[in-house]
Amino acid sequence: MAQHDSEAVDMVLVGAGIMSATLAVLLKELDPEIRLEIVELQEAGAVESSNPWNNAGTGHAGLCELNYTPEAADGSIDIKKAVTINTQFEVSKQFWAHLCDREGFGSAKTFINAVPHLSFVRGAKNVPYLHKRYEALRSHHAFADMVYTEDRATMADWMPLMMPGRAADEPIAATRAMNGTDVNFGALTNQLLQYLALKPGVSVSYNQRVTDLERSGKGWRVKVKDTRGGAERDIQAGFVFLGAGGGALPLLQMSGIKEGKGFGGFPVSGQWLRCDNQEIVKQHQAKVYSLAAVGAPPMSVPHLDTRVVDGKKSLLFGPYAGFTTKFLKYGSPLDLPMSIRPGNLKPMLAVARDNMDLTRYLIREVRQSMQDRLETLRGFYPEAKAEDWRLEVAGQRVQIIKKDPKKGGILQFGTELVAARDGSIAALLGASPGASVTVSIMLELIERCFPEKAQSQAWASKLAEIFPAREKLLAADAEVYREVTARSDERLGLSY
Repeated sequence: MAQHDSEAVDMVLVGAGIMSATLAVLLKELDPEIRLEIVELQEAGAVESSNPWNNAGTGHAGLCELNYTPEAADGSIDIKKAVTINTQFEVSKQFWAHLCDREGFGSAKTFINAVPHLSFVRGAKNVPYLHKRYEALRSHHAFADMVYTEDRATMADWMPLMMPGRAADEPIAATRAMNGTDVNFGALTNQLLQYLALKPGVSVSYNQRVTDLERSGKGWRVKVKDTRGGAERDIQAGFVFLGAGGGALPLLQMSGIKEGKGFGGFPVSGQWLRCDNQEIVKQHQAKVYSLAAVGAPPMSVPHLDTRVVDGKKSLLFGPYAGFTTKFLKYGSPLDLPMSIRPGNLKPMLAVARDNMDLTRYLIREVRQSMQDRLETLRGFYPEAKAEDWRLEVAGQRVQIIKKDPKKGGILQFGTELVAARDGSIAALLGASPGASVTVSIMLELIERCFPEKAQSQAWASKLAEIFPAREKLLAADAEVYREVTARSDERLGLSY
């Protein structure tokens, strides 16, 4: 096998998805002199989780996702997570709006569209919950324009596809937020990568497998193999980011940093029902979220969505969960067993012991027939016909398993940034609402791994230029929130 001489860059980013593309563009905006390389296992960018058919495309903003507003034992509704995710998404929009003013980035119309976000519940127990949630949310300025109804005529106007054929005595309720969005994260990722390609000191290399990560001085030696010809090379880098979706955990383990010890992964696969019949598609202009089944993971909250991909509208319903031992859609069945280490065995066994509801749920999901899936769809769309829908395989999501002093281990839904103490390497683990809040996560990475530069006048002033208001200010100041979001919406061409 050919062995190339060692190459040197300032940074190596593993994975050509939304995370690495966002971080790379942010860093080049802050310091145009940075030399970086993105290495990707697949033959193109945005093939795994960022691909538009591998995720829901929801611009997660806490407007419709009921799992972000849990009901406490005393009946109160906790809105903290919804506010956090809402303001993080607004930070993402500020970054995209900034880029739309930059030469070579292109139009926002290719990746973001205005689509109302609705929450919909059925049953005498769930209607009061939705009303309490509405009252709690609308007290905060980020949700002040949300509307609630139990009126069937109003719901028929909001979601005409979902009302015919529904039992007249079924208790139902809905909320609607007009300022929701559908985001094609694949198109966004590729626009970011194309924008990067115009910059000096940037290379994006495909069909590259990282075979080893070794400490080298204050930085890292990244060993990379070309999957087509077998050529190997070493890349010397001062900083490494592991943004390879489900593939980030094995790479983190490969690095050997102590901060990565004890983490495990639990892969959950997904499927959608997809409709491209335009006679049906045109009757539904919304993302409608409901409550998850008992024992279901948060990523399995059922929803009927308008999707806009490459300018064409479709409907997606799901997701239907499944189980495979792969960490990536195009990964290996050995991914899960090969990730088991002495340091994470105890947390993983504890999670298996404490999550029997999830296990039973996944078994039920895997055993479902197409008829079973259609019956679930008919809870949303009573007159759905089998011939209008087909099954679409979604991307893999690897939920985080981490040590817990009381339980031994916990299954954590969401995302976690793991960084070495010296800031020389960082990995992003976990799933939803990852893509929507990528910019906030990458800003946190920059502040943790490059604290001195982040606080320098040059970087701080540039960050202030790109981001007129960060999350805390957006959450606290209604006037600033309205002013900043209106400016972002205008630049992104979003008309609600």
